[in-house]
Amino acid sequence: MQKRRVFRPRNIPCLSPGCTRFFSNTSGRTQHMNKEHARFDAREPQEDVQMGSPPGSPGGRRASSVLGGGDAATDASPPPPGLANPEPRRRVEHHPILNGRLCDRDGNFVLPGTAPPPTERPPPDDFSPYEQRADFDLADLLYRRVQMSAGAIDELMQNWAARPGAPDPPFADHEDLYNTIDATDLGHVPWQSFTIRYNQPIAPGDVTPWKTQEYVVHFRDPRLVLQQQLANPDFKSEMDFAPKRVFVDGRREYEDFMSGNWAWRQADIIVEDPATHGSTFVPIILGSDKTTVSVATGQNEYYPLYMSNGLVHNGVRRAHRNAVTLIGFLAIPKTDRENQDSAEFRTFRRNLFHGSLRYILQSLKPGMTVPEVTLFGDGHYRRVIYGLGPYIADYPEQVLLACVVQGWCPRCTAARDDLDGPSGRRSQLHTETLFDVLNHADMWDQYGVIPDVLPFTWEFPRADIYELLSPDLLHQVIKGTFKDHLVAWVGEYLDSVHSKTEAKKIMADIDRRIAAVPPFPGLRTHEGLSSGD
Repeated sequence: MQKRRVFRPRNIPCLSPGCTRFFSNTSGRTQHMNKEHARFDAREPQEDVQMGSPPGSPGGRRASSVLGGGDAATDASPPPPGLANPEPRRRVEHHPILNGRLCDRDGNFVLPGTAPPPTERPPPDDFSPYEQRADFDLADLLYRRVQMSAGAIDELMQNWAARPGAPDPPFADHEDLYNTIDATDLGHVPWQSFTIRYNQPIAPGDVTPWKTQEYVVHFRDPRLVLQQQLANPDFKSEMDFAPKRVFVDGRREYEDFMSGNWAWRQADIIVEDPATHGSTFVPIILGSDKTTVSVATGQNEYYPLYMSNGLVHNGVRRAHRNAVTLIGFLAIPKTDRENQDSAEFRTFRRNLFHGSLRYILQSLKPGMTVPEVTLFGDGHYRRVIYGLGPYIADYPEQVLLACVVQGWCPRCTAARDDLDGPSGRRSQLHTETLFDVLNHADMWDQYGVIPDVLPFTWEFPRADIYELLSPDLLHQVIKGTFKDHLVAWVGEYLDSVHSKTEAKKIMADIDRRIAAVPPFPGLRTHEGLSSGD
């Protein structure tokens, strides 16, 4: 029976002024907008405010309104008569100095609106190491889209070769296909590796395995990976080229990373150097999780290190669109039960972790103080200044990153047994002062600081590891506060007040009620909440 075609009316209009195209679904419209109207931001109407704009110029406003001294809602025109619920008025203010100005390949600033330079592309008929475009498409189909097994690839190529009069198959077998894919250089950042080993004197007769073993760390140059992310044309209309402050009906709104307070504060520090004016601040977002591991041969255990950048919008990063890239596999040393809790082994393990991060990130360090010219996805060049941004990690890894004792907070100095007692925020300056006035034992006991290793951020400009860590919602809030503490306490209370059978009935009823609650839909964060800081 012939399949009946369903007619879908094309009644969804394009959002770009003057365009007469209509679409049958929003996905088609989005693809059209990204292709034909790249400069048009279809997310929400907004007013772009640049600090320091002259009076009467586009974006010029009263300083009191821009700085929050006045109510932006009072500046908006009154809603038309009969419009009961007007659309919220959205205003965006970008950093006035570190504002991502356009430049040429040599770093010379150009006028706004200048067309991007011609893109340097290989010859249209060059598909090396493939003989032709069809071979590339076939490799993409078999390896990425269909994910065909090696045996099935061999069978397909043998069937192809057995056809009388047919041309030779493009690949001899699965090994030939894989080798051709590996030889594709376009857009590829090669993997590198280095080895680390214990470098302290070893006593005669000491045969502890971890002291003599070499630990291999695999990584890719984060600078080259970051340049690929910034030059990705898929992100050209979903990036911020300067820190911003977003106001909706006069209230501060935090949504994308560059709308937070931290990015603006970093920009204020960077522009103290006049050579950075007009540049684009590119925060590096790192993340790792030693609970996600692949066990290699020998005693090495690896876990992945990921990197993203703060310019892309949060929706891009969450949508798995290549805005997060694997840049390394960190080595975790293992030893026998007799030595795993020794102070010497724990110190080596911490130094291995921080030393690996320092080495991997070295290529980014020069660009943290001297702007370098980088190509972006919109085809334009900009001067960029890198900076270490948030490090996403769970609580066990946060204490490793901050070099604090397990059970202490990596963000504040509150004593683990007296959280309401005297305390303050941790900072690199505070820890350096502790080194000057306290001995190592007092630093450990009074402030929970591990004094025999320094965080990897110590050598990088404007980087303070205590500021770059955020609360671990899973382990500290959901699992720690709610599950391990609150749920356990309620269970013990019900057992003590009711019989075990009745307590189980009550807990089952609680579970049913929680299951009936609709999933949390999410919301944008307004002033007073903490996710933008």
